[in-house]
Amino acid sequence: MSSPWLAHPDPEDRRRTRAVVHESWQRARDNALDPEHLLPDLEVPEDVLSDYRRAHPLSLVLPVIQRLLVRDAEGSGLLVAVGDEMGRLLWVDGDRASKRAAEEMRFVEGAGWSERRVGTSAPGTALELDHGIQIHDAEHFNRLVHGWSCTAVPVHDPETRRILGVIDITGDARAVDPHTLPLIEATAAAAEAELMVLRLRAASEHRTAGTRMSVAGFAATATATAPGRAPRQRPVSMHVLGRDTGEITGASGGVRELSIRHSEIVTLLAWHREGLSAARLAGLVYGDDAATVTLRAEIVRLRRILQSSGIELESRPYRLGSPIELDAHHVTSLLDKGAHRVALAAYRGALLPGSDAPGIVDIRDRVRVRLREAILTDAAIDVLLDYAATEDGLTDAEVWTAALRLLPARSPKRAGVVAQLEALERSE
Repeated sequence: MSSPWLAHPDPEDRRRTRAVVHESWQRARDNALDPEHLLPDLEVPEDVLSDYRRAHPLSLVLPVIQRLLVRDAEGSGLLVAVGDEMGRLLWVDGDRASKRAAEEMRFVEGAGWSERRVGTSAPGTALELDHGIQIHDAEHFNRLVHGWSCTAVPVHDPETRRILGVIDITGDARAVDPHTLPLIEATAAAAEAELMVLRLRAASEHRTAGTRMSVAGFAATATATAPGRAPRQRPVSMHVLGRDTGEITGASGGVRELSIRHSEIVTLLAWHREGLSAARLAGLVYGDDAATVTLRAEIVRLRRILQSSGIELESRPYRLGSPIELDAHHVTSLLDKGAHRVALAAYRGALLPGSDAPGIVDIRDRVRVRLREAILTDAAIDVLLDYAATEDGLTDAEVWTAALRLLPARSPKRAGVVAQLEALERSE
């Protein structure tokens, strides 16, 4: 029995829609996608693409992907693409003629190829299902993509198994040869192994040096041990959107999950970069400025944890020795640049939603309100509709009313918007 994830090799078999493809088509219909008019949006604007790619974890393993896939793609008619966890293409390389031809369907760097955006495709569906898959020709939901075939495999963090992105090969029927899927699976496994090696190497050099790593982490250590070299430095970051606990990604790519209380403290210090007095921080965490004894006990434990990742926690006032970039910072920065579509995609949900610490509630509300106001004021209709479908937007009558006002009179989406508004009125 053939794998359901492999494209059918026989033309007769392809006439019978695979269950995995049929289910993907149904998800596209549920999202009201039109198979005749599905040109992907450029979700990462050109002016932020370079910085976004540089900060992405998969930038560290591009040499592995280059060596195993891209090197032999020129002249083959095939393209190799690497996307982020949201299906946005960050790198597209390979056969130059095919790359030019693919521009017509907007298979280009910065374009959004998630299943939610363009329906069935190997990159988007692989991310949706969290496993490798092949999509042949007319199996694409989007008619503009018929004539192309693709194979894609998600890449995971080697420690947390969180999806980091996707590797894809796109082209003619050769892109779905039976050997292509195991080849990309092997490449993804090699990329994950390389990430783990980089983290272990960074940890080993840190121990050998006997000094605390700076925020530059692995890059700073490499510079110290290899004079004359100027390796790329990466900031320490922490994911707090849509998560009850913070997840710190170190300079070398190593990931560490914090407890709820430590997540609150680090988030507050990352947000208030100028530092906070013990009383002020206690008030923001516990709602009681006098809870400094309890706070200091947590600080002692947290300082040891952060030091193991090369992060200094200083006192008087409490502050981080070097900044930690929150994903919430990234969202607000994108909004400042007018990149509403990318900001919405980067907003994974409320900041530490399980926390009732007063300072966290305040930051959570600030980010939520900032996103809502920016989208209501300046965003395009498709971005506004995407926001309306989020947890925050679903019950927001003002958002749905704004969408109805902006939709063209003959848009088929108006009926769904009107139905939602009527449902909200009935629930009042």
